[in-house]
Amino acid sequence: MAQFFEVHPDNPQPRLLKQAVALLQAGEVIAVPTDSSYALVCQLDDRNATEQMRRIRQVDDKHHLTLLCRDLSELASYAKVDNKQYRLLKAATPGAYTFILEATKEVPRRVSHPQRKTIGLRVPEHKALQALLELHGAPLLATTLIPAGESEPLNDAAEIRSRYEKALAAVVDAGACPHEPTTVVDLTPIDQGDEPVVIREGRGSLAALGL
Repeated sequence: MAQFFEVHPDNPQPRLLKQAVALLQAGEVIAVPTDSSYALVCQLDDRNATEQMRRIRQVDDKHHLTLLCRDLSELASYAKVDNKQYRLLKAATPGAYTFILEATKEVPRRVSHPQRKTIGLRVPEHKALQALLELHGAPLLATTLIPAGESEPLNDAAEIRSRYEKALAAVVDAGACPHEPTTVVDLTPIDQGDEPVVIREGRGSLAALGL
């Protein structure tokens, strides 16, 4: 049965988050709260955990996974970012945005898009998730927890535990999330002198990006 770590959303208990980090470092997949909805996360360099995460979501390698980063400087280590892209990122991070960018060599090829060599990147503002990332000391690979065959992400930690207790090692419960997906913006067209492309309008305001 999945472990259940009930933490305060604004002042999460480090002792519980350290236990969650230990599971991640042991190669497990866990569910965590974000500033948009709950997500599945695992270590970036763990092939088996990545495959497990894709099996749970029932998505293939063309489905963009997302790197959750602690801050903008960490994000820039995993994506190729020019000045215009950086200005947009700075205006929107941390926040409920996912940006599609060209991956650097720091990103294993098996987790980037097989044709485009791109990756989704995000700097969340959820305090419990930020604390987890800080304790982990590196980005986490993530995907929104949308059950196979459904269109809405799960938002209740107890329901996640009951539905995925055999597939997940743990659920970090920080209460309900906003239950609205991130805004997804593809920044790669900027490389060709074109404008960013909005893939999905969600919780993040497009006005903040001037889009």
